[in-house]
Amino acid sequence: MKWLPLMVAAVPAIIWAQWPSSPSPRAPRTPDGKVDLAAPAPQTADGHPDLSGVWDRGMPPGARPAAPLTTFGSPAPSGPRPFQNLPSMLPGGLPFLPWAAELRKQRLAENSKDHPDAHCLPLNPVQLHSHPQPRKVVQTLGMVLIMYEANNGLRQIFTDGRTLPPGDSEPWWFGYSIGHWDGDALVAETNGLKEPGWLDEEGTPVTNAGRVIERFRRLNYGTLEIEITVDDPKTFTKPWTVKLNQRLMPDTDLIEFVCLENNRSVTHLVGK
Repeated sequence: MKWLPLMVAAVPAIIWAQWPSSPSPRAPRTPDGKVDLAAPAPQTADGHPDLSGVWDRGMPPGARPAAPLTTFGSPAPSGPRPFQNLPSMLPGGLPFLPWAAELRKQRLAENSKDHPDAHCLPLNPVQLHSHPQPRKVVQTLGMVLIMYEANNGLRQIFTDGRTLPPGDSEPWWFGYSIGHWDGDALVAETNGLKEPGWLDEEGTPVTNAGRVIERFRRLNYGTLEIEITVDDPKTFTKPWTVKLNQRLMPDTDLIEFVCLENNRSVTHLVGK
């Protein structure tokens, strides 16, 4: 199986459910008591859409998962597979430069044995948008926090007016992110990514020259739209954009995920 080495590394820490249900007292509800996912998006005190909530993996607009959203480890939906195969999102694939296409081919041939997730390391934010484990957004004045259940990741998007650091700054796993509001969209810009990073399981690379621009829009109470543009002139011949929709996981929360606990698989990741 092509994905066996990567998936085995995660098996020791898999938990198949979230916290016991804890109904949110402020969530809009239908007459039968269920959260009304079609209700208008909530707003913060300063008038911006409130992106806060626990969100399920991102999928192409219109796609539906093959199992309930509240179950981690459910089969992937049919059609494009952004978490495993990001090029499947775009007709004709991504506009790779030759070296990047060759590196992706090499990584895939080695069963993605060096993927960060196989070694309990942080994932690139682009891949985390479609990771099968959920993420929790906490929106505050001056900062938006994204807590990823996957490998206990924590990402900060600063909205306090600061600028991006210069290109020679020390790189980070999640990069350095700043954000501003453009109407009802939070626009996040990220640079300073570690290289050569992984944008998906199959090995799509990204370099420290890359810049990621994300537009977060809460379309209604239950839907978070994320438009992602990657501009990396060292990896791609031109910028490219994909769009994902995440769905709210109501009345639940993240669980503790410790990837390295009892993980005995790393020494068996041999690729070919």
